[in-house]
Amino acid sequence: MSSLLIKNAEILVTMDDNRREIRNGGLYSENGFIHNIGKSNELPETADEVLDLSGYIVLPGLVNTHHHFYQTLTRALPAAQNANLFNWLKTLYPIWARMKPEDVFISAETAMVELALSGCTTASDHLYLFPNGSRLDDEIAAGKEVGIRLHASRGSMSLGESKGGLPPDSVVDSEENILRDSQRLIETYHDPNPGSMLQIVLAPCSPFSVTGDLMRESAKMARHYGVHLHTHLAETEDEQEFCLQKFGYRPVGYMQSVDWVGNDVWFAHSIYVNKNEIDVYAHEGCGVAHCPSSNMRLASGIAPLREYMAAGIKVGLGVDGSASNDGSHLLAEARQALLLSRLRSGIEGFSLSADKVPPLMTGRQALELATRGGASVLGRKDIGSLEPGKCADLIAIKLDKLTYAGALHDPVAALVFCAPQNVDYSFVHGRMIIKNGQMLTIDTDRLIEKHNHASLRLLQ
Repeated sequence: MSSLLIKNAEILVTMDDNRREIRNGGLYSENGFIHNIGKSNELPETADEVLDLSGYIVLPGLVNTHHHFYQTLTRALPAAQNANLFNWLKTLYPIWARMKPEDVFISAETAMVELALSGCTTASDHLYLFPNGSRLDDEIAAGKEVGIRLHASRGSMSLGESKGGLPPDSVVDSEENILRDSQRLIETYHDPNPGSMLQIVLAPCSPFSVTGDLMRESAKMARHYGVHLHTHLAETEDEQEFCLQKFGYRPVGYMQSVDWVGNDVWFAHSIYVNKNEIDVYAHEGCGVAHCPSSNMRLASGIAPLREYMAAGIKVGLGVDGSASNDGSHLLAEARQALLLSRLRSGIEGFSLSADKVPPLMTGRQALELATRGGASVLGRKDIGSLEPGKCADLIAIKLDKLTYAGALHDPVAALVFCAPQNVDYSFVHGRMIIKNGQMLTIDTDRLIEKHNHASLRLLQ
């Protein structure tokens, strides 16, 4: 049995149903699951590992609900700096087509280390092209090295330019191969049990890169095996026009037509939706991965976050692709969500009830999106808050930083309102992976060197 005792935290933010914030708080866990939580003098006195976090704020580990790890290889590419989504994709598809399995591995390590340092302990990634023998297995292997929880999405593209899709034919695959590999991955890797470190998701890329047949067959397979479904949806006005012309539906209506609504489905972005479509999400239990930085970077628009919250829709945060953000800092994404939500005027015909969501989104609500919200979107009941029976996934940030000077009257809000910081400690399932701001599982200097070498080779 391995046990962990955290004690004397300045504030322990539980994110439990009562949203308790415990001063001089701590927790005790065994074998990766929390047994006790409360004030430090109420906890056991000994454990295999004891950490005094006086002067630190402790939070549940953050949950990232949408990413493309491989895109760390093509950040800030000059040719794609000033393009909207469709042109950005057309610029980058031929470059990504040069990737090899080792590129997928190293880019996944880079993205997950960056996420971990920003407070993320669970990440969902969407890998949807597999050039030159690359496989989702390459990303999964990287996840085991880094040590965070991974929801690895088996993405896919089957609708190439020759068939009316957006991606070039060189990066699409046959639907037979896609479904065969999806089954293989689920049967080989998916772990549905509490405390799972790895789950598989089926994730055809988007309405403009796969056929309706693949959407339907993926949904059937996912529900047969009990895994979740994920795709991009309603991200741009171009996509909306594409769906109307090709399918005769707006994006959400198209999802309904191919049996892609339900509490096992979550969509990335969902910017261009109306009141009726928000009602569909709420009624069917669909989740949303809100990606504010990417949506601004690509000039896509502002998702109706506060309307989603008012409707009771499951919403988590996603840093999205590292070539459309161009980073992987999840605490920064929480801040971005807070700020951007204060600019949106609202959807016509949708009334924001004051008892469901205040006039302005709060810092604590932003942190809730990054913790409880993300866990709900991924269908995880064992993470997202610090309470007995849940996983010992937690992060700690020291409060004596220059960034927080003058803000200690409310340290919880300061995490979001002040400049985003990296974490000082991180535990995943009771295992320390970050200590004093340094990764324990990966040599970051060596990682940076290898990653930059891979990126330069890819772009030459």
